[in-house]
Amino acid sequence: MAQQTVTKEDFESLLMDSFIDNEPLEGAVVKGTIVAIEKDLAIIDVGLKTEGRIAMKEFGQAGRDGTLKVGSIVEVYVDRVENSLGEAVLSREKARREESWVKLEEMHAKNERVEGIIFNHFKGGFTVDLDGAVAFLPRSQVDIRPIRDIGPLMNVPQPFQILKMDKRRGNIVVSRRAILEESRAEQRSEIVQQLEEGQVVDGVVKNITDYGAFVDLGGIDGLLHVTDIAWRRVNHPTEVLSIGETIKVQIVRINHESHRISLGMKQLQADPWDGIAAKYPVGAKFTGRVTNITDYGAFVELEPGIEGLIHVSEMSWTKKNVHPGKIVSTSQEVEVVVLEVDPDKRRISLGLKQTLANPWESFAEKFPVGSTIEGEVKNKTEFGLFIGLDGDVDGMVHLSDLDWGKSGEEALDAFNRGDIVQAKVLDVDIEKERISLGIKQLGGDPYAEAGDTIKKGAVVTGTVTEVNEGGIEVRIADTDLTAFIRRADLSRDRNDQRPERFSKGEKVDARVIQYDRKTNRISLSIKALEIAEEKEAVAAYGSSDSGASLGDILGAALKDRDKN
Repeated sequence: MAQQTVTKEDFESLLMDSFIDNEPLEGAVVKGTIVAIEKDLAIIDVGLKTEGRIAMKEFGQAGRDGTLKVGSIVEVYVDRVENSLGEAVLSREKARREESWVKLEEMHAKNERVEGIIFNHFKGGFTVDLDGAVAFLPRSQVDIRPIRDIGPLMNVPQPFQILKMDKRRGNIVVSRRAILEESRAEQRSEIVQQLEEGQVVDGVVKNITDYGAFVDLGGIDGLLHVTDIAWRRVNHPTEVLSIGETIKVQIVRINHESHRISLGMKQLQADPWDGIAAKYPVGAKFTGRVTNITDYGAFVELEPGIEGLIHVSEMSWTKKNVHPGKIVSTSQEVEVVVLEVDPDKRRISLGLKQTLANPWESFAEKFPVGSTIEGEVKNKTEFGLFIGLDGDVDGMVHLSDLDWGKSGEEALDAFNRGDIVQAKVLDVDIEKERISLGIKQLGGDPYAEAGDTIKKGAVVTGTVTEVNEGGIEVRIADTDLTAFIRRADLSRDRNDQRPERFSKGEKVDARVIQYDRKTNRISLSIKALEIAEEKEAVAAYGSSDSGASLGDILGAALKDRDKN
């Protein structure tokens, strides 16, 4: 077999082919030489079998101003070693992008700022050119506050902060807002160091909210709370301030950690609460304006910065459970009396009802105890009647003062709401705001008129008015008094202690066994009368020598009683 001879040139060619086949050039950035320029294309040799072509515009300014010439060394990206035409597919843009990625990853790792240009926008945000690499700028990361017109920021080189990078997906997210916040924080820190609590400065009202206003102090905002705008009540900051207005404020408080500044306007004015006790002595009357109404009362402005509270209990003598808004209205001018002053707590208690006469005092003067009045039954309760009286006050008739001869419940049934009744004034308690009335007192006291007739041990005759299981009720003859005879007192004989053996209208004799003058309660007993008569009979006939039996004696005694 003949041996093949390999020349030096063949060996070098085979070695070069081996390098080309083995070196992973695809997807890499390599250096190449411009071997020719044809029209707008640069022919570049990167050491492959064939050259590749790249448009001159991909080289940017260098491709336009003639800087690049035949023989210039350039870095390009090898997209493919050979295409269908047998040419290498090269890209300067991709090379720049790869270079940018490497540089951006280094800067991101060091948390350094990068420079870019916003060149396009869409619904979710904007695209930024970071020297060849394209990044995403969300709308929320454009500025500290929402921007309506993004135009001035387009196509202008400016710094950005890289928030996230994912080379595998080719994603880069950047923020312009982070740069602004950092700069602003530095600026705020410098400004805060120059400010002191108590310092008076000029500021511009930047924004107004329900709770106050934000004031620009020249690069940093301070909050002017609504309660620090004026000593008087300010319901909303717009009552005093307007956006864009320049105002003088005092720095009340500075938080050097959070850079929060609290401002005040009222602190520049004299405190109206100084010497308040001497200016508004207890018991004095003043006129003020109602500024606010709540469930528990109404606030009245006595002067700018000085408000007092009329508690709901001090608004009316007679309207106890009425909302303050039904007694006074906002902005109404009212006369009030100073009830209490607390300078330390900055509180003044006012009274509205004290400017009017006390209706209970007026009633007591007009209708002294013993007077007869007339009024309408306003309400019926389980313990009596409420009567409407002069001065819009009510008087009460207790159950026990309705009728001399009837129980309270029975007497109460005779009255209805709306009835016009007369009553006597029994008592007026001005401090407790109570008036006690009596209807039964309009007539004479039958118990007093009965005199000695009704006393313990006396024998009376009564007419049965009511029969029930517990006993019978009787009306005592020649009086309007009623008394009760219990079942056990209906007879000495147990068999006769039956209430049903009595009927209404029947007359009975009984003995008074109890009389309580305080409660006017009378208790009678037929049994006690029978026992007393038996004793009298025994005493009267017991000494006789006639030989009569006890039954004969009792029979004779009963006949004598019947005759009488």
